[in-house]
Amino acid sequence: MGQISGSSSGAFDALADDTRRAVLSLLSEHGELTVSDLASRFDHIGRTAVSMQLKVLRDAGMVQERRAGKYRYYSLRVEPMNEVLSFLSSLYGTSLDSLAAVAEQRSADDNAEGPRWGTSS
Repeated sequence: MGQISGSSSGAFDALADDTRRAVLSLLSEHGELTVSDLASRFDHIGRTAVSMQLKVLRDAGMVQERRAGKYRYYSLRVEPMNEVLSFLSSLYGTSLDSLAAVAEQRSADDNAEGPRWGTSS
């Protein structure tokens, strides 16, 4: 089975937070954004909190920073994402599509078995 490298372990930690996943999604959609650009897309947090989330993502190697004058532009780094996908895919020794098919089949099997003990019908 695939091993999680130290950098991938940090990636999983970084992915555990909803706000960091939202930051990654925004960077995926827009390519490069500044802290101000990112903060403007959140109602519940400001620039300081976004900066703190970006630091975690940078430390995990998932985001890179490019300085241009007084601005810092942030963008995704693909390598850590590929390591995470590779690890998840290795859990079943197959592709993520097959992993989804296995999960769907288990769900269908569970529904076909009827109520489980401890539940009312």
